Amino acid sequence: MESDPPGDTGPVHVPLGYVVAHEKWRGSQLAQEMQGKIKLLFEDGLNLADFYLSSRSCIIYITEAELVAGNSYRKRLVRVRNCGHLQGIVVVEKTQINEQYFPAIQKFVVLDLGMALLPVGNQMEAACLIVQFVEEQSQVIRKNPFLRKTTRVGLSETSLVRTVQQIPGVGKVKALLLLQKFPSIQQLSNASIQELEQVVGPAVAQQIYTFFTQSR
Repeated sequence: MESDPPGDTGPVHVPLGYVVAHEKWRGSQLAQEMQGKIKLLFEDGLNLADFYLSSRSCIIYITEAELVAGNSYRKRLVRVRNCGHLQGIVVVEKTQINEQYFPAIQKFVVLDLGMALLPVGNQMEAACLIVQFVEEQSQVIRKNPFLRKTTRVGLSETSLVRTVQQIPGVGKVKALLLLQKFPSIQQLSNASIQELEQVVGPAVAQQIYTFFTQSR
């Protein structure tokens, strides 16, 4: 049996405009797609996350093969969720090969752990997503350098909006309205149809309620 790697000792220092990536991604399509758009630093021994967007925000990347192979990724996700200094965003490769396994990881990440989950079709798509996160973070800090320490909140909100948009019938506007009323995935998943109707109307409320009850 594979032993657990030792936990990260503390926050990873990430210079503004950079992404710190695990050494295993060096030379990958994902890294190649990001190079030239953002600056990458590779480090070995990053046991919790694959990519650090800041010292407080990270991405855990679940490949197509990992999802098909079983639940080995779960322990790592729980460790990130329980880590006080990190906000984790889970990016999952969702393809025709592993589509049948996606509902299980969606339930585990979104409902059980309350983390943001973003599906991507391939590593090229994932690279675009990470670049967008870094650019959004850099723009916010350039406008107001005093927000440097609170960037975690902005990234968290962005990933939550994208996660809620995966619910059938929910676009960006409705996702923002829902998160104003229900600030976390747990609160949204526990909302009654009546509470949801007040925000998005009866038809979409029913779709949201069905989405969460079927996931359970």
